[in-house]
This record gives sequence, C-alpha cells and structure tokens, in this order.
Amino acid sequence: MQILPVILAGGTGSRLWPLSREQYPKQFLRLLPAHASKPPTASNASLSMLQQTIQRLSDLDHAAPLVVCQEAHRFLAAEQLRTCHQGDCRIVLEPHGRNTAPAVALSALLAQSDTGVIVHESDDPLLLVLAADHHIVDDPAFVQAIEQAIPLAASGQLVTFGITPQSPETGYGYIKRGAPSGSGYAVDQFVEKPDLPTAREYLVSGDYFWNSGMFLFRASVYLQALSLFRPDILAACQASIASPRLDHHFIRIDEQAFAQCPSESIDYAVMEKTPSAVMVPMDAGWCDLGAWSALWAQSGKDVSGNVLIGDVLTAQTQNCYLRSDGRLVATVGLSDVVVIETKDAVLVAAKEHVQDVKDIVTRLREAQRPEFDLHREVYRPWGKYDQVDVGPRHQVKHITVNPGEKLSLQMHHHRAEHWVVVCGTAQVTVGDKTWLLSENESTYIPIGVVHALENPGKIPLEIIEVQSGSYLGEDDIVRFEDRYGRQ
Repeated sequence: MQILPVILAGGTGSRLWPLSREQYPKQFLRLLPAHASKPPTASNASLSMLQQTIQRLSDLDHAAPLVVCQEAHRFLAAEQLRTCHQGDCRIVLEPHGRNTAPAVALSALLAQSDTGVIVHESDDPLLLVLAADHHIVDDPAFVQAIEQAIPLAASGQLVTFGITPQSPETGYGYIKRGAPSGSGYAVDQFVEKPDLPTAREYLVSGDYFWNSGMFLFRASVYLQALSLFRPDILAACQASIASPRLDHHFIRIDEQAFAQCPSESIDYAVMEKTPSAVMVPMDAGWCDLGAWSALWAQSGKDVSGNVLIGDVLTAQTQNCYLRSDGRLVATVGLSDVVVIETKDAVLVAAKEHVQDVKDIVTRLREAQRPEFDLHREVYRPWGKYDQVDVGPRHQVKHITVNPGEKLSLQMHHHRAEHWVVVCGTAQVTVGDKTWLLSENESTYIPIGVVHALENPGKIPLEIIEVQSGSYLGEDDIVRFEDRYGRQ
C-alpha cells in the first residue's frame, strides 16, 4: 500500500529566537547536518530541516509528499522543495494556524477527494505524518520502524511512534506501552511532560517512550475517528476544502470556513481517545530541536564541550553553544551559556533557561518590534534584501535578484528610490521606458512613478537601493503586476 507523506511545516520555533522568527521559522533553517558528528557549517549543513525531512523518505515507496504550511511561508517552502528536486510536491496553505489535528484532517480529506489537486495511486492511502523540524540521525532505523508499522496501519490501527528514551527528558511527553499488538504495542497511556524524578522513574521502568508526534494511518480511519471524537473539527475542514483551488503548487482552501475550525492537536483530538491507538518503538537518534540546549546536545563539540559556529574565540569557556552569523563573538570564563549573534540581535542565555526564550519573543511581539517578525535579511520569491541602514527619512538596502526573476511592477506614494548596480545586469522599467543597466550604472525613480526590476542574466543581480521620503514602510507598495500572485 502506497504511503502519502504529510509534512507539517506550520510552526514558528520561538524558542530558537533570534535565528528562528515568525517570517523565517526553524523548519526552513539549516541548523544541523543530517548526521551531526560535528557542528553545522556552510558546507555540511546544506539542507534545511524541511529538506532533511523530505530526503529521509528516499528509501520508502511513497507518493509525492504533501506539505502543510502557513500562507506567509509559501514561497520559502516552494523554493526549498524546488532546490531539493521535489517540484511535484503539493503545498496546502493554512490561512490560520489551527494545530495538528485540522492540518492532518485537511490532508486526509484532500487524499480522498476526486478534485485532482493531488496525485496518488490509492483512494485511501496511508498517511505518514511527520513534523518538518525533527532531527533524526539513523535514517535506516527510521525507515525500518515505518515499515514495521505498515501492517498495523493497513489493518485499521492508528499508529504513533514512540522514541526509545536515552535520558530522563522533561521536555517531552511520554507514551506508556501496553500489551503487544502485532509488530507494536497497544497504547496504555499518554503522559504529559513529567518532572525530573518522574522522568527518571519512566526511564528505569522501560515501559515509557518519548512521544514523537509522528503517525501512520489510513486517511479514512483518521477521518472516522475525528468524526467520532471531534466532529466540529471535521465539519470545519470539510467546509474549507469544498472547492479547493490549485494555484501553481499551492492548494488554497476557504479562509472563512477554516477560521471557524477549533485548534487542537492530534493527541488530544484523537489519539488519547481512540481504542485503536498502537505504538511502534523507534530508536533512530530522534530529537525535537525545540531549544538551543537541544542543538548543543546534538552537535559535535571541541575538547571543552563547546559548539562553535562562525567567527568565535573562547578562553576558559566550557559547555557553551556559541554562534555568530557575522561579527566576532569572544567569550571569557563562561560555562553552560548560549550566545547567538545575528545581524540585528544578540541572545545571551543560561543553557538551563533556554526554554524561556519564548518569553522574550512574547515581549517583542507585544512591543511590535520588527525583531519578532523578520531578520534584517528578508527573503522574497524573487531573491532577498538586506536592510543595511535606516534613518528617519532614508533607508539603504542590498537587494539580490535571482537569475530570471522579477520584482512586481509597482509604485510608491511616499518614497523615491536610487538604484546602483554592483553585480550582474538589471532590466529596469521606469514609467514607459525599459532599458538595461550594467555594473556601476544607476537610475532614479521619483515618487509616484511606476517601475520594475528584473534580472535577465545568468548570475545573481545585486543592487544598492537608497530610499528617501516621508514614509518608508513595506506597505507603501501599489502592485500593478506580479508573477508570484501577491496583491
């Protein structure tokens, strides 16, 4: 029976701030190499967490994966799938985050629909539900556990994968195994995150496994269980995909209908209620990269127990996670500390308190600070820009346009722009004129004039853009034409 992988890529990863942010969360970041024998670098961590999740499926017989993500991340997901040769994947766009139970319900309904928005061989495939931000060291063991679970799922069981615990972890929920059931075990109990003494008891008993949040079941079986235990979720999801729309690789659903859907996890909505839940053990070096301490634990270290990434110097420093994305970071006399440097923010935290980084993110959100939402370097479907400098009436950006890509035909009410080409060739439209600009050439776009920028060449186009005016916000854009479907 063919497997339809469902990759859930809708989280925000707030505990990995300042690297993970609302508009560029951790599942799209290159955090660890697939086999973390040494710290991640530009060369050995070439794949994002999403891409590694897709790559992990290569030894399984499966249909093109279905990726579920937020509308704001659609171009990130599409580009990362394209670069790892997964252009046939479909991407379900969630207008609102509603947790895992609705996300999987959408996937199951689409898998059974006759609309043709996704292509697979079976009318009732096995859904392999995976999170896009899990790290797994032993891919063959991962595949073996899934193959072990296939007969159970095919017979109508709802399979969850329990991770063989390696330590008394207090950051994970647990599954208590019951009596043997085929190639797995009946689920005796789902347990919330325990305190340390209880976690130690779980480890000694041998009957408790970490709850991985990975599942395997027939689409129809999951929908039947949802109709029994949470018919309100099922009804909202059915209404939202009554007329799904395929927009390139994106599957768009009804925003208003989905807004009425309750938010709930698969565990609470179905798995903790159904008598058909079974667990298959998995011992594959699994880790949920939810905090900086987890990244430290999974990374290779120097003789002092430090993980050093980027331009970092240390003296009398032990057991630290130190990461620089640009500037020199130097530490003296530190132990068990996390230091993360990005272009616009620095985090310094005791390793034992990294779970509380989310409190900083909450305060940034409440203060409406841009560091909550965006990096200084912002990715767009045509390339990226780096906000080099900003003042009351000016802003300087380093813009990179990928070969063959084009910014929208647009105008601004409040700002003028100067463009200077520093690398590549630009095709520039200003008003009713279009011409080419080469390196060291420039042009000026007055306020209110329609303009566009395109890279007709074979190498990335780089320009310096200097904006000046009374208002410089990104919402001062009137688009007349856009190949990426943005309004």
